[in-house]
Amino acid sequence: MNRIQLYLSHPHDCSYLEARLARTLFLDPQAALDNALYAELISQGFRRSGGMIYRPACDGCGQCLSSRIPVTLFQPRRSQRRVLEKWLEVETVVHPASFAEEQFALYNKYVDARHPEGGMTGVSEVRYMEFLSSQWSETLFVEFRLAGRLIAVAVTDLLPAGLSAVYTYFDPEYGKMSPGVFAILWQIEETNRRRLPHLYLGYLVPDCLKMRYKAEYRPLEIYSPQQERWLPWAASPPSRAIDGSAEAGATPADRVRSWPISN
Repeated sequence: MNRIQLYLSHPHDCSYLEARLARTLFLDPQAALDNALYAELISQGFRRSGGMIYRPACDGCGQCLSSRIPVTLFQPRRSQRRVLEKWLEVETVVHPASFAEEQFALYNKYVDARHPEGGMTGVSEVRYMEFLSSQWSETLFVEFRLAGRLIAVAVTDLLPAGLSAVYTYFDPEYGKMSPGVFAILWQIEETNRRRLPHLYLGYLVPDCLKMRYKAEYRPLEIYSPQQERWLPWAASPPSRAIDGSAEAGATPADRVRSWPISN
C-alpha cells in the first residue's frame, strides 16, 4: 500500500455559496500521478481541476457531495427523454484531448456569455488546455455537431471503472436544446456501452442552483468520507457525516495528512 500527502488549505471564499468560507483538501502537487491513482482518488470522492486533485473539507458544512450514477440502473425522466428527441440528428466525434481552434473558439463564446465575471474569459490556449486536461489523465474531448456545426464539447475522463464528467461547454445560441443535459445523457450511455459501472458527476451542492442539477439524474450515489463508501442519495441528506468535514476540518492548515492508497 502506497501513501500520498494531502494538504488542507486555509479558509477561502466559497465558490458555490455566498458569504461562506471553504477549505480544500488537495493532493501534493509534486506527487507522482497516473490514471490508476487518479481513479482511486475519484472513487474516494476527489475531483480534478486541470492537474489539481482536490476535495472540499469545510468546517461545519456538508453541502459538497461527491456524486455518481450507477449507469445500468439509470432511467431517463420524461424531461430528459424530450431532450434526447431534440438531438436525434446529432453527430458525435470523440477525440483524445488535444488543442483544436474550433473548440477553443466555442469555449470562449460560451464563457463570454455564461461566465463573463468568473475570471474564465480571455484565457490563453495553454491555460485552456491546462484547465480541461492533464498530463496523466486519459481525457476525451467529445464533439456534438448538428448539420456539421460544432454545438457542444463534453470533456470526460476515461477511468478503469467509469467515466468522469469534467466540463461541458456549448454554443449559447443552442441553449434551448439543453446541450448540458444531453452531454450527461450521452456520457451515461457511453459508460454503459463501454461496460463500465459508473459515471462520476462531481459535486452536488443542494443549496447552489448551478450545482443542484445533478440531483435530476437518478439513481444517484453520494460518497461518505466518514464511512468510506458510496450511499444512495435518497438515504444521504446533506450533513457533516456525509461530508466528513468534522474529520478533515480538524487538520491544521500548515500540516499535511498521509493518505493510504491501495495499489
